[in-house]
Amino acid sequence: MYGTDAARRTRTGALAGTAALAAMALLGACSSSDGDGDGPPRKESPASGAAGNPGPFWVNPESKAAQAWAEARRDAPGEAELVEAIAGRPAGQWIGTDDPEGEARRLTEAAAEADRTPLLVLYNIPHRDCGQYSKGGAESADAYRAWIDRVVSGIGDREAWVVLEPDALPHLLVPGCVPAELHDEHYALLSEAVAKLSALPETRVYVDAGNPQWVRDPGGMVEPLRRAGIEQADGFSLNVSNYQTTEANAEYGKRLSSMVGDKPFVIDTSRNGNGPVPGDEAEEAWCNPPGRALGQPPTTETGDERIDAFLWVKRPGESDGTCRGGPQAGEWHHAYALELARNAQ
Repeated sequence: MYGTDAARRTRTGALAGTAALAAMALLGACSSSDGDGDGPPRKESPASGAAGNPGPFWVNPESKAAQAWAEARRDAPGEAELVEAIAGRPAGQWIGTDDPEGEARRLTEAAAEADRTPLLVLYNIPHRDCGQYSKGGAESADAYRAWIDRVVSGIGDREAWVVLEPDALPHLLVPGCVPAELHDEHYALLSEAVAKLSALPETRVYVDAGNPQWVRDPGGMVEPLRRAGIEQADGFSLNVSNYQTTEANAEYGKRLSSMVGDKPFVIDTSRNGNGPVPGDEAEEAWCNPPGRALGQPPTTETGDERIDAFLWVKRPGESDGTCRGGPQAGEWHHAYALELARNAQ
């Protein structure tokens, strides 16, 4: 996400090849607070009536959505079913910086106890998000390496799926975003993280590759993915925190997959039920846009051997940033959550 209004950039450009890089503008960023922000998991969880079967993935009973669902049951029963449609489905757990080892351990242990697989999101690369709403990240390359080591230690031999550094690779293609002298360092950090995570016995790792509206020519992502260690990874991720349709992502992903050794991929379907705002490529069309809907619930039954899963990487109901009256990035945005769920009915 992005910081101040003065610092915002249009995110509607595309990478059509080397010549287009200089003209590319930003298009869909991630929106999460620095870390998960949820308390220690409890055994009580939302009922499954409205949410359906979460499949193999773990539902965090202490998520912000679960807390909002409990409040709705108490104070606004008419909203409870809408909130439960979010709270009862598995979503990404964005690992924070305060205690990454302990957090990763607690999450994976809770998921293992429930016989489910947690989805972890690692979002701490230095110079994260071009200084916009979700700016931040590790203070240095060595700090990032230490953070990754602690996450790896926390996961251990328990099962986990990991989405690695949403937006990091596409941002390297945006002139002026990540200082040019740091590009090699970023590629090294990503490839090292892939190697460490892939060495874990029960961990799958997917390197983020943007979305088809951002890097429109999949060929533009081939070299970045290779430099980031895609050969060692289990695949790549698409559409994190964005609204592009599942169909568009599937078509794009299969084209990109064919260029990187037929690697499979996952698609973030958390809020793409109505696709992006029709015909709107204005500044911040990605930020809390109106009229959007929850998408396909998380599942590994995708009907396509190239697509490993549809996932809710971005946690629906949490704000993209302080645009359109929303709270800080990653904070619960109750009115927007209700709209997403209502529009999906």
